[in-house]
Amino acid sequence: MELELQWDGNPNIVLDIQTTLGISLPVQVKNIGFTGVLRLIFKPLVSEFPCFGAVCCSLREKSKVEFTLKVIGGEMTAIPGISDAIEGTIRDTIEDTLTWPNRIIVPIVPGDYSDLELKPTGVLEVKLVEARDLKNKDLVGKSDPFALIYIRPLHDKTKKSKTINNDLNPIWNEHYEFVVEDISTQHLTVKIYDDEGLQSSEIIGCARVDLADIQPGKVKDLWLDLVKDLEIQRDKKPRGQVHLELLYYPYAKHEGVPNPFANQIQLTSLEKVLKTESNGYDINQRKNVIMRGVLSVTVISAEELPPMDIGGKADPFVVLYLKKGETKKKTRVVTDTLNPIWNQTFDFMVEDALHDLLMVEVWDHDTFGKDYIGRCILTLTRVILEGEFQDTFVLQGAKSGKLNLHFKWTPQPIYRDRDRDQ
Repeated sequence: MELELQWDGNPNIVLDIQTTLGISLPVQVKNIGFTGVLRLIFKPLVSEFPCFGAVCCSLREKSKVEFTLKVIGGEMTAIPGISDAIEGTIRDTIEDTLTWPNRIIVPIVPGDYSDLELKPTGVLEVKLVEARDLKNKDLVGKSDPFALIYIRPLHDKTKKSKTINNDLNPIWNEHYEFVVEDISTQHLTVKIYDDEGLQSSEIIGCARVDLADIQPGKVKDLWLDLVKDLEIQRDKKPRGQVHLELLYYPYAKHEGVPNPFANQIQLTSLEKVLKTESNGYDINQRKNVIMRGVLSVTVISAEELPPMDIGGKADPFVVLYLKKGETKKKTRVVTDTLNPIWNQTFDFMVEDALHDLLMVEVWDHDTFGKDYIGRCILTLTRVILEGEFQDTFVLQGAKSGKLNLHFKWTPQPIYRDRDRDQ
């Protein structure tokens, strides 16, 4: 049952706020009101009156909440940014506690209703790869971007990336894990901020991914457009893009959902290393594995490169290297063309493939130097999972151009010595 609900009240709520400066502030919350659609679920059905054992209460979607904040014995503006921080925390707590799939269980008939509680159904692996063309928020220099990522907007469930100073095209290549309770309704939120040091960070843009669009066991590679506000998307100005890799795997007990680590599915090299005897997935074991092996990259060709010479042509060549490595490989120069064909293969010894990146740069050769055309930044996740594949990649930083590449992975998995790391 769903009911439209509007509630207004003036309860006496006092919060003890501890700031990062060590100052304690008693803050009063009053004049609370919210509007939303209340979802009621009556279950389980029982034989005795009122014929159901409990009621599950939840808001169908994010509700409109209004309230007033007041510092007892002081002014809210005494500390810059404190009002926004407190208001954001309160709104996030309300959203996390009451918005579906979260719910409040009210027992009607005595009994055990633990099966009605929200339970984890799987884990979402997120790789924050990079962002590009971020909107500059600084008057002098460039923004210092960092990312906040979450499914549930509570502080202890939010992941924060490192800050990349003075860069509008930051590369993070950071990996996070999130517990998923309801893949059909939950979503992943990414917010990119400009780090302002002691001052309040300024948001650059945000994006959201519906988890229902992710196929279990398959890596989803996404470039998401950043917007100013996820709820009111009036500002159409470009704010940049963020690059994510997502992999969702359900827990083994949830039958009917394909598990990439189950016995009946042909295992790739990565899955064989990470698979456990219980037909599940041992997170602690995976954290202690290093994917070591040989990456073979064939640079097949490029298409529609931008003209770099006076005659409207270019003399392109490709440079390849691992971000964590020191060795660079280079193709031959193909002269006087915008659609070069190389068909050259290069091998890289990779020591930690789960946390490395392949950098592929296209340059124009000149007699007295070289000119940069564009690049591709590629994680190794897909080739580790699939073993071998071929694909076309758009050049970043170029007016036009695509690269055709073939990848093959020959694994040599090893484990960390846990005792040595402790």
